Amino acid sequence: MSSPLHADVIVVGAGNSAFCAALAAREQGASVIVLERAPEDEAGGNTRFTAGGMRFAYDGVEDLAALMPDLSETELANTDFGTYSEDEFFDDMGRLTEYRTDPDLCETLVRQSKPTIMWMKSKGVRFVPIYGRQAFRVDGKFKFWGGMTVETSGGGPGLVDALTKAAEKDGVKIKYGCRALSLIYDDEGVHGVKAKQNDKTFELRAKSVVLAAGGFQANTEWRTKYLGPGWDLAKVRGTRFNTGDGIRMAFEVGASPYGNWSGCHACAWDRNAPEFGDLAVGDNFQKHCYPFGIVVNAEGKRFIDEGADFRNYTYAKYGRVILAQPGGFAWQIFDKKVTHLLRDEYRIRQVTKVTANTLEELVSKLEDVDAEQALETINVYNSSVRTDVPFDPNVKDGRRTEGLEIPKSNWANTLDDPPFEAYAITCGITFTFGGLRINNDAQVLDEDLQPIPGLYASGELVGGIFYKNYPGGTGLMAGAVFGKIAGTAASVAASPTT
Repeated sequence: MSSPLHADVIVVGAGNSAFCAALAAREQGASVIVLERAPEDEAGGNTRFTAGGMRFAYDGVEDLAALMPDLSETELANTDFGTYSEDEFFDDMGRLTEYRTDPDLCETLVRQSKPTIMWMKSKGVRFVPIYGRQAFRVDGKFKFWGGMTVETSGGGPGLVDALTKAAEKDGVKIKYGCRALSLIYDDEGVHGVKAKQNDKTFELRAKSVVLAAGGFQANTEWRTKYLGPGWDLAKVRGTRFNTGDGIRMAFEVGASPYGNWSGCHACAWDRNAPEFGDLAVGDNFQKHCYPFGIVVNAEGKRFIDEGADFRNYTYAKYGRVILAQPGGFAWQIFDKKVTHLLRDEYRIRQVTKVTANTLEELVSKLEDVDAEQALETINVYNSSVRTDVPFDPNVKDGRRTEGLEIPKSNWANTLDDPPFEAYAITCGITFTFGGLRINNDAQVLDEDLQPIPGLYASGELVGGIFYKNYPGGTGLMAGAVFGKIAGTAASVAASPTT
């Protein structure tokens, strides 16, 4: 074993939350080493696979203009950005998690969302309106919906690159291809990390450690153990390196598990996507425009209310429902009336798609589906649509079905205008909801609910924030908020004056 290396703060992971922790620690004058398990060309954790959307509370266009000073007069004039208050953010977090979200952590997330995203801007992260995913043009004007209006320039890869550049500029040392193995721990707390790089095991000593290494979604065994049977068959949307190392290391020193261990963020994902995320494709294997069509399973039957709510309030829970269908797959079906609303992810080369000029031809092309039942399902659905209610993709328009066992509550259009398109989907898991218990200072708590000295956590491996579902854009925001808190607290704890 080589001679120990030293830093005030070690951060395990190199995604959004990890770099926010590293940058916050450097702000306080701490020396920082970041350990990234992945090689440099795959670095960034799940962050690199995201679109970079971030949900935060804002009072109006003035807040957005401060965050995005490059907004043009034309953009401002032709866009209705609306507002998204803290109360609305609280309501969304409560409603979508069935009011199970930890109240203290949720309050910290909501109230610190705007200050944190402005802090990220000060570190060189550039934000732009998320036009392509969260706004439709109606009567010549874009209108945002669903409480999320911004994304990072360049998406997830742009966010990772901006944070990496800021960290390097601030003197953060980044060790790529360096896997954290265990924590160095005694009765007085955590004092560093044992790690392995280039087949060499060594110790890195520190006064504080921040764990920000993601959830366990890429660990087939843990998925099956905690999420349940069948989850070994799910596709992993993001990095292959998030196998629960940070959680395991913390458990080994007595950390308390917390949150929705049987829950996760999982969505509709191309049926033939690879086992893990592909950086060349990014998040474009996702298929999120189902509110404008219908979804049928192998039996040719609908099984969800596609229009129950805006997409970013339902997509993270529907992956689980898709996985539970016969064969673990389904097909999304659209007609010409709405295909112009489909996002770019439906137009990539790596897509499982069929087209047809008649419904009879279409259902015959739906692989592994009962075509006769699928045609009956479509015909019954068509006859139940309230065509007297106007269609509006920017609001919950109330254009619904009547008399169906599984209703479609909004955006119900008849499927009668060829050509028809259908896309094969399965479950893509994004991140797991169970993790470590922390307090509002991001200190990891032990099983007696006492802080473990010198140990902090942020990002996906924190439990208690999300249960069963998730408002789109909240994962990156939570990672940034608690990453900043963790880095600040870890550096203060490492200060010789404390």
